[in-house]
Amino acid sequence: MAPDLRLLILPLPEFALLPFGAFLDKLRFSADDEDYSRQRYCAWTVLGLDSAPLAASSGAMLQVDVTPAQVDWRAHDYLVLFGGRSAAATAALAPRYKTLLKQAVKAGVKLVCIDNAAFLLAACGLLDGHKVVVHWRHEAEFRASYPKVQVLTEQLYCFDGARISCAGGTAAIDLAVELIARACGRTRALKGLADMLVDESRDSRHALRSLDAAPGQGRQVQRAMALMRHHLASALSVEQLAAELGISRRQLDRQFQASHGMSAKGWWLEIRLQQARWRLLNSSHGLAQIADEVGLGDASYLGKCVRKRFGCTALALRQQSGGLPYCGVPNNPVQ
Repeated sequence: MAPDLRLLILPLPEFALLPFGAFLDKLRFSADDEDYSRQRYCAWTVLGLDSAPLAASSGAMLQVDVTPAQVDWRAHDYLVLFGGRSAAATAALAPRYKTLLKQAVKAGVKLVCIDNAAFLLAACGLLDGHKVVVHWRHEAEFRASYPKVQVLTEQLYCFDGARISCAGGTAAIDLAVELIARACGRTRALKGLADMLVDESRDSRHALRSLDAAPGQGRQVQRAMALMRHHLASALSVEQLAAELGISRRQLDRQFQASHGMSAKGWWLEIRLQQARWRLLNSSHGLAQIADEVGLGDASYLGKCVRKRFGCTALALRQQSGGLPYCGVPNNPVQ
């Protein structure tokens, strides 16, 4: 009996283990009756450019099953790519992977990009005219790098014809459930969730409570913070943001002062600077591009803000080996 769902799994260099393991374990539970782990209803094969083991971002090694020369594209429905740790480094893989990806497309195999793998598909021109979902931390970077590709916000995954995307993390479980449901039925797709200690599969438009929730924060502050992340690169003013919430700027500032000890504008600047800091440490993009991504105008202004916030120049910050820990709650923030 041929499996109902046939996948080629392509982890990219420094892929994240969490979405990879979550996705494959969901396949495993649904692939057989009971808990026998045979690939009866779902089948998957790990693909690599060569036969060398692949290193995850954690350093764990993964054995490759097949190389491109051994692939029969007609025997697979999907090619599932798991992105690397750095979005920029993943995009830079385009010359090495473009031929392979175009072979898959020509054979009618649907492309699935999980986590930063969307940057590779976009760099290869394979997301033109498609909608895509990326991790919320990388939305501004993706928009700046590929302005012609439509990015959907606040979604876990997206099916857009022959292109499927997923934000990564545990959303890979929800994507796997949907893929299995479309090929094998909903009952089989839900099989094993209890064994994985997962309450239920989430809809693609599920809103992450953890993205907003924090002790001591009112609902309007939580919503304001979500809007700040969403409009990170825009010229939206605090007054306009407050209007979206149906309150005045004065009321919004009062609530931020009560919960965070600073104005709404100060917190928004902190979010932008933390994102800029992360980009300086994890990409080779110039100050001008990063400033545009985080809505801080130009390189000169970003440089001044970085020096004031972190006590060093942007270049010195980029040259740090380990860097400072990400500050979810500002420490000596710029007001």
